[in-house]
Amino acid sequence: MKNILVVKRRTFTSAAAVAVAAIAAPALLRAQSKLEKSRVAIAVGGKAAFYYLPLTISEQLGYFKAEGLDVEISDFAGGAKALQALIGGSADVVSGAYEHTINMQSKNQFIESFVLMGRAPQIAMGVSTKTMPQYKTLTDLRGKKIGVSAPGSSTNMVANLVLSRAGVKASEVSYVGVGTAAGALAALRSGQIDAMSNTDPVMTMLEQKGEVKIISDTRTLKGTQEVFGGPMPAACFYTHTEFVQKNPNTCQALANAIVRGLKWLQTAGPSDIIKTVPEGYLLGDRALYLASFNKVREAIALDGILPDEGPRTALRALASFEPSVHPAKIDLAKTYTNDFARRAKEKFKA
Repeated sequence: MKNILVVKRRTFTSAAAVAVAAIAAPALLRAQSKLEKSRVAIAVGGKAAFYYLPLTISEQLGYFKAEGLDVEISDFAGGAKALQALIGGSADVVSGAYEHTINMQSKNQFIESFVLMGRAPQIAMGVSTKTMPQYKTLTDLRGKKIGVSAPGSSTNMVANLVLSRAGVKASEVSYVGVGTAAGALAALRSGQIDAMSNTDPVMTMLEQKGEVKIISDTRTLKGTQEVFGGPMPAACFYTHTEFVQKNPNTCQALANAIVRGLKWLQTAGPSDIIKTVPEGYLLGDRALYLASFNKVREAIALDGILPDEGPRTALRALASFEPSVHPAKIDLAKTYTNDFARRAKEKFKA
């Protein structure tokens, strides 16, 4: 009888513990998901570019609001300007190029990516058929003006990489910030610049009208492999490592919104894109905008997860032309985390 009572008492105790846990679980989940910061300032350099399409889609379809976030997106001329906003304290998070995390670590400032939007840079470099009709090799660009979204941006980095492989130093050309939209088109068409490294839809529009001759192209996975020698992570959400540590639920909410947008983009048709993006993004030509989208579609990330080989590819590329970046001194594990993206992928089955 005594043994029976002991068993019953243990059973009751276990049952009580389960009951308490069941009651506490929802409260615990609510506590875990409570946003540390519901208002988030996001900086981006050239929001109308396809490079940042996942950001626009998640914003326009209300995915940030669905996560309880009130985001304020500030658009700058290029990625370098957006990075400055983060460093200066006017932005909490940047929608920008992954390689900035490596560059900043070389300057002893730690920022990290926490959800990937692009699995290829989507940047093409072209020479003006108007000012350089006799162009033959990259060495012809010595002494010329090259348009980039903004000096120090990822478009600038790609141009540096392409030129360095031909033995042309960055100091031997002049870089001109032209943005990623109508201003970039105008700069090339007016002859202010001789070549341009930029994103779509700008580059496809110039290419289809015969205004540029494409000499380097990372708008496809194959082209990216040829230029970088491996997978090259592109647009992502990055911020100070300290922000990620102090605001994990907020970062999770941001990652959730982006991964949900990435999933939507996997099945979206041309008409869906046209209906969702602001009219101004089309640059007055819907057909060319859609042609551009089809060209870069495979470069958009699928699930927000940064591939393991990606950071190594980016480090090799930066170190090849940036003297301040020493591979032995860079801890790539501190430049990104896939934890948030993995949870978002599981939640939305992306």
